[in-house]
Amino acid sequence: MATLLHIDSAVFPQGSASREVTATFVKTWLEEHPEGRVVYRDLAANPLPHLDFAAVSAGAGDALRAELAAELADADAVLIGAPMYNFTIPSTLKAWLDQVIIVGHNAGTPNGPLAATPFTVVASRGGSYAPGTPREDFEFVQNYLEKVFAGMFGAKVDFIVPELTLAPSKPEMAELVPLAEASRSKAFTEAAQKAKDLAARHAA
Repeated sequence: MATLLHIDSAVFPQGSASREVTATFVKTWLEEHPEGRVVYRDLAANPLPHLDFAAVSAGAGDALRAELAAELADADAVLIGAPMYNFTIPSTLKAWLDQVIIVGHNAGTPNGPLAATPFTVVASRGGSYAPGTPREDFEFVQNYLEKVFAGMFGAKVDFIVPELTLAPSKPEMAELVPLAEASRSKAFTEAAQKAKDLAARHAA
């Protein structure tokens, strides 16, 4: 039975672009993989504590860190909702990363235990930070998470990027609404397709 680890971190429980896209992914995953299991953590509703001296010193011997690392190790695929807040990831997601990354246990070594685990990140943002845009160099979500998952775990990471999500609610962005709608539609399509692809891979 394949297991999907699903992490959401958007502050808003309703109307969140990242939550809506991850929900589409999960729905498709279960339709394609009805015997599959989804382990879910909502980091906004149930935030994790920041890493402290005791937890760092204990490493994998810390109860919480061991629990989180085991969830990650047991996952056949990982789905993360990572909206952009102030040009980077939510602090709750950073807290999860700090707790779950244990160098020498599951990270920091070539061909580590998570090297074959596919990570899919829904990196939503209110504006656009795509190459060629004025704020291209303000993008610290994809850049950071790519380095973390590839560099620490040796894992492959794919991104789904719904952008311009604030356009429908901001009069000054009204001319960007068609682009926002196209980006939203593309994100849902990509989420469904990636979920199907991963389900097929585990069924093979």
